Amino acid sequence: MKKLLAAFAAAAAIVLGVTLPSSPAAAASLQEITGFGTNPTGLRMHLYVPDRLATNPGLLVAVHYCTGSGPAFYSGTEFATLANQYGFIVIYPSTVRSGNCYDNSTASALTHNGNSDPVGIVSMVRYVQSHYGTDVNRTFVTGASSGGMMTNVLLGDYPDVFAAGSAFMGVPFSCFSASASDPTNPANQAGWNSACAQGQVSKTPAAWGDAVRAAYPGYTGRRPRMQLFHGTTDTTLAYPNFAEEIKQWTNVLGVSQTPVLTDTPQSGWTRTRYGSNAVQAPVEGISVANTGHSLPLSGQAKLAISFFGLDGTSPTTPPTTPPTTPPTTPPTTPPTTTPTTPPTTAPTTIPPSGLCKVVNSVSAWSTGLTNNVTVTNTGSAALSGWRLAFALPSGQTITNGWNATYSPSSGQVTATNVSYNGSIPVGGSVTVGYQATHTGNSGAPTGFTLNGGACTSS
Repeated sequence: MKKLLAAFAAAAAIVLGVTLPSSPAAAASLQEITGFGTNPTGLRMHLYVPDRLATNPGLLVAVHYCTGSGPAFYSGTEFATLANQYGFIVIYPSTVRSGNCYDNSTASALTHNGNSDPVGIVSMVRYVQSHYGTDVNRTFVTGASSGGMMTNVLLGDYPDVFAAGSAFMGVPFSCFSASASDPTNPANQAGWNSACAQGQVSKTPAAWGDAVRAAYPGYTGRRPRMQLFHGTTDTTLAYPNFAEEIKQWTNVLGVSQTPVLTDTPQSGWTRTRYGSNAVQAPVEGISVANTGHSLPLSGQAKLAISFFGLDGTSPTTPPTTPPTTPPTTPPTTPPTTTPTTPPTTAPTTIPPSGLCKVVNSVSAWSTGLTNNVTVTNTGSAALSGWRLAFALPSGQTITNGWNATYSPSSGQVTATNVSYNGSIPVGGSVTVGYQATHTGNSGAPTGFTLNGGACTSS
């Protein structure tokens, strides 16, 4: 274990050496929060709130590597600088156990509402949601190495909390699972799994997907999207784990393992998208040639923020000063600024009939499909808030979606904008999407209307 922790420490030094930016330009600073809620493993919580917050700001959890800490991850990555630019809040958890690795292996860690690190991290999230009025539909997690593993774990344990994750140098959910039959790594110990670390654990997509689904039995809601980064010459958490993660999350999200897009965002980086070619695809993978255990590199944090959609809202000055000394108990009622239901009032601008265009992009397999729907405002007035109604073919049922709220899940469906894409300028477009099951008819929906006005479609 000491040797392995030393490998992590050496890799962490590389990370910091590559990505250390200047201190955030704003006057805001990192603050430690105590008394934030249930915390069975005694995690510490550091919070970064920029001076300018977006309206209904998003929330990002940024999880450090082994031997690291929340403050080290704050100063050694670009997430705080991006928070200043786009007005979202960042939580930086810290472990306190020997070696500062997260528990990604015990049964408690791999279970919804278990009794390990994920519970404390989710308590931090709920604390910030209550005290700062963040958008509960825009809560995200990212992390590197042990934190990348924890990103996988949190998406598996709490699909009801996180909308998406971005894992740097991680492994699939449950890959580090401790075995009760292994006397060197019993199931009640947060330890190391050498076979997984060396890339020797390979499962079918369905088996990986079942491991995620077993973490929260009975959960039927939408599943968070996943973005994955890995260096091709990583010897600490070997590169084959990257492909295993892709197998897992494409299965969980019900999309094909065949990428719909392959490109090169930067020399030596290969990006593949699954289920959609949009920036916020269900699954995205970025492999980095000739790079070891040293991510994120400069610029990769920005790709994560774009994948989350946290760069889509302009920051505004918050109406009140954030609390400097948090109470030790959560408030009895949630803040009124936190949206919990889709808007029920009509948008301010309603286009007349025929002044919108819809393009469907359906990708189907035996019992399921994804559809990305691009809506273009072809009218003469900008839209501020929108509702897209359509008829889903018989036998289709939406199981999860992105960039909109869908209700009901079958029949005559209405997709309502989320906070970051409610405006569509004249000639502008917005792309939303959903995953659905079908009983034989995998066709595109019909009868589109936008804010009550009929759309042409193709």
